[in-house]
Amino acid sequence: MTAQMKYYEIYDDVYVPGRWHLRMPLFKDGEDEGGHEDDDERELFDTWRFNDGRVLEIESPIRLSVKPTGVALEYTESMGIPVVHRRVVSLFERLGLQKEVQFIPVEVEGQAEPWFILNALQVIRCIDDARCDEVFYWGPEDGEPDRIGEYSNVRGLKVDPEKTGDAHVFRPWGWLVVLIVSERVKQAMEEEGITGTKFIEV
Repeated sequence: MTAQMKYYEIYDDVYVPGRWHLRMPLFKDGEDEGGHEDDDERELFDTWRFNDGRVLEIESPIRLSVKPTGVALEYTESMGIPVVHRRVVSLFERLGLQKEVQFIPVEVEGQAEPWFILNALQVIRCIDDARCDEVFYWGPEDGEPDRIGEYSNVRGLKVDPEKTGDAHVFRPWGWLVVLIVSERVKQAMEEEGITGTKFIEV
């Protein structure tokens, strides 16, 4: 891969008319992935495991409720977690990206077939600070000692393709709320007609 390769942030198109909205991923018994009762603050904390860039061992079935109901989209985000249809799984397999992503089966309310959480397995230190509109960092004064030096906010995100190697799916170090894909992946998803996606060049 050359420095000319383009990258894109992929995100959920919230403006699709009549679309569905997925709720927080929970275990089938109503507990979150950490084994806690349904509590919003606890759930928000536990979703970060899907941003760590590592294979997750989740034994209990995960379910997602739908509220409001509507048109099912093949790419959706639930609290920032990508949830995809099996057509996306098949596409990524055809692209040979099995080592870059983990697909975790989930049950979606009202859907007979399984859906999947897309768990990116790479975190790459690649944000190009100089080309971003603005970057802000956690400092000692912010009271988050474990996050000092990481980004507290990034506006107009840009990545340095010279630092991404041959990666096609990853999260940028220090700003894990973003999922990035290569131009090859973007084009393949568009050609396949995967619904629910929006892309912005980074």
